[in-house]
Amino acid sequence: MSSNSEFLTEDELREFRKEIEGLGQKATVPQADEDEITEGQILSEIIDETNSKLLTLEENGSYVKISKDNMTAWLYLTDPGIERENYTMDELMDFLRQNEVTTGYHHSNLAAMIKKRVYKREIVVAMGQEAIEGNNGYYEYKFDMNQRKAPKVLDNGRVDYTNMSSLQNVHEGDVVAIYHHAKEGKDGYDVKGRIQQVKGVKEIPPLAGKAICQSGENPDVYIALQDGKIGMKNGKIDIQALHEINGDVTLITGKVEFFGDVVITGGVESGVVIRAGRNIEIKGNVEAVSLFAGGDIILGRGIQGGQRSKIIARGNIYADFLEHTVAVAGGDVQANTILNSRVSADGKITLTGKKGAVIGGYNHAMMGITATEIGNVAEIRTVVHVGCEKEVYQKVQKLRIAEASQEEALSEVKEDFLELIQRKKKAGKLSDALEIKLQTLESKYNAGRSELEATRKELRKLEDLIATGQGSEILVNGNVYRGTVVCLAQAQMPIEKDTCFMKYYQQRGMIESSVIAYSS
Repeated sequence: MSSNSEFLTEDELREFRKEIEGLGQKATVPQADEDEITEGQILSEIIDETNSKLLTLEENGSYVKISKDNMTAWLYLTDPGIERENYTMDELMDFLRQNEVTTGYHHSNLAAMIKKRVYKREIVVAMGQEAIEGNNGYYEYKFDMNQRKAPKVLDNGRVDYTNMSSLQNVHEGDVVAIYHHAKEGKDGYDVKGRIQQVKGVKEIPPLAGKAICQSGENPDVYIALQDGKIGMKNGKIDIQALHEINGDVTLITGKVEFFGDVVITGGVESGVVIRAGRNIEIKGNVEAVSLFAGGDIILGRGIQGGQRSKIIARGNIYADFLEHTVAVAGGDVQANTILNSRVSADGKITLTGKKGAVIGGYNHAMMGITATEIGNVAEIRTVVHVGCEKEVYQKVQKLRIAEASQEEALSEVKEDFLELIQRKKKAGKLSDALEIKLQTLESKYNAGRSELEATRKELRKLEDLIATGQGSEILVNGNVYRGTVVCLAQAQMPIEKDTCFMKYYQQRGMIESSVIAYSS
């Protein structure tokens, strides 16, 4: 047998022809002499058969890649070759399903791969959807739930306790909380079609508390029914019009700010700042502090200010004693002793008790001063003043000068303004330039008139204040010591020698005095 017979036996050639015939292909092997088939003819037949069979996606090197979390799938396509047309959408979808990619298809990417013949690149063809968890109903509080605040550490390393405050305040009508309803979640899925279920959500009961209510316009909004301090107590909102501190207030306690009343059963140490929308009452000792009250200030054991204390009240100030303190009251000041302080009251200053003394400092009261003693045997300089202070008279003088100046300027503008109006009435129409001038004069006249009215209003207010203070008196039911300076309005009278039981009043701009009867 020839070398050809050593490559394929007769039986093998016969079997190979049967396989070709079974695939519907025509054999090209010569039918004459089977022993004369060459090796080149057999290889040609094998190559032709291989090229004529269309390879599937699995066979031509295409593949699908899926991420570890099964949320993304990529498709890699090889060139289908010139023997076949492009891939079809059905063909790609079948291929993806065969590789367990069943949902989340990126149809636009698949279509682009077919149309633009995107080969030999991994393209995202499917993506899962992450589950979106829902939210239970919850309350959004408009105040800080953490009422314990840490002190501030300064750049130099010192700790600043003065700005600490454990109080949070609200006004009547303020929004204190808003309810946000539960929000349903959304199930997710991966590219293999497996569902990622989310948890169920739930609503919570309406908010309970003291001095709060639901808004009529929106029942999910809760508002305060009164001014006061706000906080959480046993899971409920609590608004108190009174803030009571049992014990002492120190720098560690920090600054106290409250819209209502503040009551402190202990003392207050130096450096503390207390602000109250209403009254402040301190039952213990008070050192060099700053107090500001929208109502009254009541100091059961007085205050030792150390020349650094300042207390201001829109109402009255009541104290056992005021020492080295600046005190300003919109009403009266009443104490047993005032020592080396600067006191100002829009009402009266009254020294009560057996001592009832004002010693040293400057003490002014618009409506009068009543004391048992003024000054002391050491003849310390003590100034007592009633009626309006000189600053008021100076301001009145400035306002009167301003009033006269404004009246004169307004008169000139008014004269020009009225003249142009008359000309317009006669002529029926003014030139453009005169029309602009008329508008300018009108604006200037209105502005000047408003300014003059404001000046007159302020002037009348101060003149009424002066008139109110003119009847003020200083009454001393005990000793008036040398070194005292008695002042009424702009007049003053030094006391040259000790005296007692005196009344000082103003008459025709002069200070008059008379002896008053002693009453036990």
